[in-house]
Amino acid sequence: MNGPVVDVHAHALLPGIETYVAEIDPDGLAAAKDLDARRNGRESSIESGRMIQDRWSLLTDLPTRLAVMDATQVDVQMVSPSPSHYYPFLGPDAALDVALQVNAAIEKLVSRAPDRLVGLGVAPLQHPDQMVPALDDALRRGLRGVEIGSFGASPSGGQAGTVELSDPALDPFWAAAEKARAVVFLHPFGCSLDERLDRFYLANTVSQPAENAVALSHLIFSGVLDRYPDLVVVAAHGGGYLPTTIGRSDHAWRVRPEARGCTHPPSTYLRRLWFDSLTHDGAQLTELIRVAGADRVLLGSDYPFDMGTDDPVAAVRHAGLADDVVQAILVDNAATVLPSLSIGFTKKGFA
Repeated sequence: MNGPVVDVHAHALLPGIETYVAEIDPDGLAAAKDLDARRNGRESSIESGRMIQDRWSLLTDLPTRLAVMDATQVDVQMVSPSPSHYYPFLGPDAALDVALQVNAAIEKLVSRAPDRLVGLGVAPLQHPDQMVPALDDALRRGLRGVEIGSFGASPSGGQAGTVELSDPALDPFWAAAEKARAVVFLHPFGCSLDERLDRFYLANTVSQPAENAVALSHLIFSGVLDRYPDLVVVAAHGGGYLPTTIGRSDHAWRVRPEARGCTHPPSTYLRRLWFDSLTHDGAQLTELIRVAGADRVLLGSDYPFDMGTDDPVAAVRHAGLADDVVQAILVDNAATVLPSLSIGFTKKGFA
């Protein structure tokens, strides 16, 4: 590869944060864990516990992370917190407090390997008024932006308290992110379908792509990308179901007046977004490239979770893509999303 290979979808677990949240809101954390267990079902909850235990060092130990990166030919990771650190049940002050602590923990991690890691913080989507302070804090710490979920759930629960990405209350956040050219990494955690997905691991296999599709549709149809055309939004999991079914969205835009909140057909906005390459299927990755453009797809592994890929570079190389497209996904597109990479990082053996 001509330049550093960059993985934009990699996670870190921050045990100290969970301990702190357990101290300040034990009831809220217990209720959230109960909801998560009901959403996933008993069988998947047990298996996920085993998976985290088996991959604990991958999530928490820096030398282990760097060794895996070397073995898989990844030069740079953009590290975001595990989405389990969203804590949507926290009230406004506590949510901002915890977000700042998450930002500080990610800053500490990436500062230990500044030639290999860049970081993302978090912003509490359930409290739009707290998102700009959280973003500002992340940027002050040298992080590249923030990770957010697909919707913000009110601490009191219920559909009435849900914050969607189309909510006008998020406009100050979008404006601040656009002005700073900060990365907003869209990564779902949890699903409003709840117990309907409590078996067969549907809580992940269906919920993640469904939540991506819903969140991106709110972003597109509401006109957010018309108002903030230079937003840098990176969607995990290849954008979920939306890119491969975008024709239905375009049809609705043409025939339904209530679907005309955006200026152009929805498919055109896919070329204003970025997507990671984690589709688990070469044909789906090819379709994503067709509808979004080869210049809009970035390498993503979901390191180190079992629903990611243990060899992300090989997955892209084996997808049957042209050499220039592989170069774009592995290297070139990251230089657009993270422009300082071309200055601050060098590939081993590459001058």
